[in-house]
Amino acid sequence: MNFQRLTHTLVFLIAFSSASEITAQNISKISPTKESRIDSLFAQWNKSDTPGAAIALVHKGEVVLTKGYGNANLEYTIPNTPSTVFHIASISKQFTVFAIMLLEKDGLISLDDNIRNYIPEVPDFGHTITLRHLANHTSGLRDQWNLLTMAGWRMDDVITKEHVMKLVSKQKELNFEPGEEYVYCNTGFTLLAEVVERVSGKTFAQFTNERIFKPLGMKSTLFYDDHEKIVKNRAYSYKPHPEGYKKSVLSYANVGATSLFTTVEDLSLWVLNFKNPKVGNKALIDKMNTETILNSGETFGGALGQMVNPHNGLVQIHHGGADAGFRTYLGRFPEEDFAVIVFSNDASFVSQRMALNITDIFLEETIAKKKEKNPSKSDDVDMDTKTLTRFVGEYELENMGIFTVGQDKNGIYARPAGLGRSTLRALSETEFKVEGEDATIRFIADGNNEISRLEIQQPNKILKASRRLEFDSKSVNLKDFTGTFYSDELSTEYQLVIVDNQLVAKHARNSDIILKPIKQDTFEGDKFFYREVTFSRNPAGQIEGYKVSNGRVRNLKFKKLN
Repeated sequence: MNFQRLTHTLVFLIAFSSASEITAQNISKISPTKESRIDSLFAQWNKSDTPGAAIALVHKGEVVLTKGYGNANLEYTIPNTPSTVFHIASISKQFTVFAIMLLEKDGLISLDDNIRNYIPEVPDFGHTITLRHLANHTSGLRDQWNLLTMAGWRMDDVITKEHVMKLVSKQKELNFEPGEEYVYCNTGFTLLAEVVERVSGKTFAQFTNERIFKPLGMKSTLFYDDHEKIVKNRAYSYKPHPEGYKKSVLSYANVGATSLFTTVEDLSLWVLNFKNPKVGNKALIDKMNTETILNSGETFGGALGQMVNPHNGLVQIHHGGADAGFRTYLGRFPEEDFAVIVFSNDASFVSQRMALNITDIFLEETIAKKKEKNPSKSDDVDMDTKTLTRFVGEYELENMGIFTVGQDKNGIYARPAGLGRSTLRALSETEFKVEGEDATIRFIADGNNEISRLEIQQPNKILKASRRLEFDSKSVNLKDFTGTFYSDELSTEYQLVIVDNQLVAKHARNSDIILKPIKQDTFEGDKFFYREVTFSRNPAGQIEGYKVSNGRVRNLKFKKLN
């Protein structure tokens, strides 16, 4: 055996031995039958050649199950365990809010303070944006990831806080007036972390370690603000590939919206703090769990750094996360004194669905009793092919492109712009359940009983779309829309050219974007960040610029240079 092979073998044996010791820390205080059923959910990830997951269940003040499945590292075949450290993406947000609320408890700030009191680099948009607006996604600010992608950044680039702050400082408009709507916004939490740093005089990582992680005994938890920092026992993320798996690289060096590294064991300690606070107090936690009220007086299922919506008749406070190949979920069920934690390092893993499947197994008796007391509506409604055909068509979601309802031999399905299809199951003559999603679609007819619009009802919001009228794309003179267009807010430009009779937006870093005409002077892009492109003309009828919208960014302007 040569030295190189010997060295590799020793590294593997040491890693395997260490991981085996950690695996021995698995906890199981539930029935073997339920544990076996939970294990079966992870069968496809519990293999020697796949990434996998780690889980923890907390019930009545104690951890009743922890387990690891599959691998944390495929190159060295190091298994996932309850002590494996995962990047947990947007679950980080509740810690950022908690840090802000600790400063409020100290009397140093108020949630109702203007963000510009602490970060004057945030532009004056003519409306007061409070820390509370940032913490509940009602600020109206444009989302940092969508902006960066539009500007040509890849999500596997090294992205620092400085990069985000510079981009925010150049914005000229909000998506909407603060407090008017809920639109998920990562930018707000990057700003909140910066407030913590400026008020405390410590880095966000230092502050959260001293005030949250150490007091709770979360020994393997940190905010990862340095992309070169070495973290022991960490998982790496992967994405499916025809040949197996590929690395899904993550090089973030920014915190607040994301970048919390932790284990399911440590996050269990965080869960326990909600019931019996060692850090903070009951008043702080009650405030954090309270649903947000919009300017209209309505709620939307959002709290501070968390979401609030039911599952199978049970009250649930939760949040998920998705960065690179990491997929994470924390769901708390306060009335049942239960919480489920699921982390995965496989991009194909659906953490929310898996967590709720686990919940259904663990709380099946409780859920059954709830259903007995509150029986649901009748089951599926049968519809013939002709009846279903009336719903088929394209619907325009404001700022989010075309929402397609199609039909095949199995019935009808929905396909949002740029995403895969989901089967629709009829609940009534006009309402359908979206399979695999916590959403329903209600079709609405006009005075002639023709379907003219739809509403997508989700736990946290309702999206409305009008049926797209027929448009003759051949009538569009694509040459009118060609040229060089520049955005001051992104410091970037796109070249719009004609390729194979299609209008294409070219960028120095981004892949080409095909723009399809959908109505007068409006195009739909085939990339999520360039979803709706609306052109404007000068008094002479010549194109002078356009605005891009993509759901989390609205009406970002590009000016024509030539």
